[in-house]
Amino acid sequence: MRIHLLLLCAALSPLAYADMPPKDTIKGAQDHPLLSRFAGSKLVGYEVKEFDEVVLPAGKRVASRGDDITFAKTVPLEGKYTRIAYNYPKDRSGLEVMRNYQAALDKAGLKTVFACAKNDCGDQFGEYWLKKHVGNNFIKDTTEYWEPFNHGRQTGRYLLAQGATANGMVLHVAVYTVEPVDGRNGAVYLQVVEGKPMETDKVSANLNAADMAKGIAADGKVAVYGVYFDTGKAELKPDSRPALAEMAKLLQQNPQLKVYIVGHTDNQGAIATNVELSQKRADAVVKALGADYKVDPKRLAAKGVASYAPVASNEAEAGREKNRRVELVQQ
Repeated sequence: MRIHLLLLCAALSPLAYADMPPKDTIKGAQDHPLLSRFAGSKLVGYEVKEFDEVVLPAGKRVASRGDDITFAKTVPLEGKYTRIAYNYPKDRSGLEVMRNYQAALDKAGLKTVFACAKNDCGDQFGEYWLKKHVGNNFIKDTTEYWEPFNHGRQTGRYLLAQGATANGMVLHVAVYTVEPVDGRNGAVYLQVVEGKPMETDKVSANLNAADMAKGIAADGKVAVYGVYFDTGKAELKPDSRPALAEMAKLLQQNPQLKVYIVGHTDNQGAIATNVELSQKRADAVVKALGADYKVDPKRLAAKGVASYAPVASNEAEAGREKNRRVELVQQ
């Protein structure tokens, strides 16, 4: 609908939107740390999602049924997803812009997975980007900055590159460019997918008392991940209450059980600081169980061991998250 309307308007006023934006149109938006913008470009569309699923074309467009778009090959991904749209000056070419992005990606160690230009990308390749990406209310402030993608849709160039960071994070970067057409500016649509682990502490699925009892019976200890502290602090956060209640229930149902409350951290920061912090956190749990849940303090002993007993590698955030825990260890 929006596309058809703009096409009709274009026939009536082909030079209506020729000026570059005076400045970036999205407040707070910024270039991705991996890639600077092409010189003179203005940012006109921006979105970041900390974790999402993304499908990037890795082959030419081969078929269409209605709004469905089929490609010879695609790459399904999950991770941090950034997408940015730019307008670039009309005295530059799409080829020059694409070559600059490709050179920057090569320099960063990313290898080209797929690249195409114009008709080699497949029939109606530009319509895919209009319908599924830049034309889907992504460029919100005004249609004039969206129009270069519309009028340049037959001139598109596309590049998909893949690489890895120093810590092993897999990166995919997709670059789509269109030429300046009818006196309008050119445009770039950039997608970056960083294959980082999903943050898994946003929805709590704490162990209940029965699960804790089974863990202690089998292993003499059980890890509890529902006890929360702010970074570098030892004050229990309110959303720790469900886990604390289940610990108290475990102890109430097993009156002979005595446990060490052991605090663990990851390896970020100085070890001496983390030993002190983990001890204070273990003390805070013991205090809360005694004061708020009437557990006899004689059945509890607090110990902080910092990062001396990891259950996963501390090289990546997913492992560090597993290492930040409280354990109940049978005395």
